[in-house]
Amino acid sequence: MAGDGVTLEDLKKRLAEFAEERDWDQFHSPRNLLLAMVGEVGELSEIFQWKGEVPRGLPNWKDEEKQHLGEELSDVLLYLVRLSDICGVDLGKAALRKLKMNAIKYPANAGSRGSSEKRTEINTDVDNDAGGDCVTGRSIYSDSSTSNGAGSQGSSEKRTRFNTDVHNDAGGD
Repeated sequence: MAGDGVTLEDLKKRLAEFAEERDWDQFHSPRNLLLAMVGEVGELSEIFQWKGEVPRGLPNWKDEEKQHLGEELSDVLLYLVRLSDICGVDLGKAALRKLKMNAIKYPANAGSRGSSEKRTEINTDVDNDAGGDCVTGRSIYSDSSTSNGAGSQGSSEKRTRFNTDVHNDAGGD
């Protein structure tokens, strides 16, 4: 497989085999996988800690640093793929759906181009006459005074939500 591309499906199968060979399925609950992934994200973050802004391509990094970065990125990816498998989420389809949702939320020709501003509302109806998935959405902006669910009074956080309905004109998921 050297030099060949790898698919999410390939990774999913290899991770399932890896866990089965070691009798680790018993430990691979969604919660455990998520917490392990968060730990790996922390390790990934440590690589960039105290470096300030880093240019694309990491031109001033040593080969060993780039290799370490690749290992930590891989750890995060592998846990994410395994978590999605255990949860029954088709990660590839979910990612494509999310890209479509983001294209609606941040249209290139409507003020999003070149802007890092976070959009908190969308108001769109999109139909894909050519078939495949299409996303329709409407804004649901919740108020800014919500409890954090942990019983603390006076907690306030801004929450942004929008509903989307994804339709597959071909009749599948």
